[in-house]
Amino acid sequence: MSVMFEVWGEYAAFNRPEFKTERVTYDCITPSAARGILEAIYWHPGLKYSIDEIYVCNPVQTTNIRRNEVKDKISINNVRKVMNSGKKDTLYLTTASSIQQRAALVLKNVRYVIKAHFDMTSKANETDNTGKFQDILKRRLQKGQCYHTPYLGVREFPAYFNIWDKERKVPTAYKGEKDLGYMLYDMDYQGESGIEPMFFHAVLKDGKLDLKDCEVLK
Repeated sequence: MSVMFEVWGEYAAFNRPEFKTERVTYDCITPSAARGILEAIYWHPGLKYSIDEIYVCNPVQTTNIRRNEVKDKISINNVRKVMNSGKKDTLYLTTASSIQQRAALVLKNVRYVIKAHFDMTSKANETDNTGKFQDILKRRLQKGQCYHTPYLGVREFPAYFNIWDKERKVPTAYKGEKDLGYMLYDMDYQGESGIEPMFFHAVLKDGKLDLKDCEVLK
């Protein structure tokens, strides 16, 4: 079963994994980020989302900002010690000593129309069916309901959403082809060496990113 919805926001940052220190965004939303927005709106263990098409409705605009980030992480060894000792007051980070500023190249004034479908999984109940899930998802899209606030790459940039009438023509910002290079497709959580990123060659054709049957590389 398929669904179309629009997503927009003032800022977005779909960060490229090859840049370690500074943050540099892709030119448009990634399939995994689009799927994350859907899961924030309606998630159920009995269904799995797949993104089919992404339409870029606004021209790509970028700006530079600086963001405060925490540079340290709580180590797993400290977590184990707290679990064994029960002294919770030792498990914390001091923000004042761990904070640092990082530059980021982010998108601004973004709007996308996304077409997706879902498949039933083995974790669906006997009373579950595709029609039921589609009705729930459409209702939540129309009413603006979500389990948690969806975001455009990072939580500081909230995403606004609404259902899209399939009969309406989607306005796009580009004509012809625009090569976006290799883009993150999703994460393979069952990879041979652990969690592995998957990439695909992204090409906008008349403002549309077609993800159906695209070649995915690791």
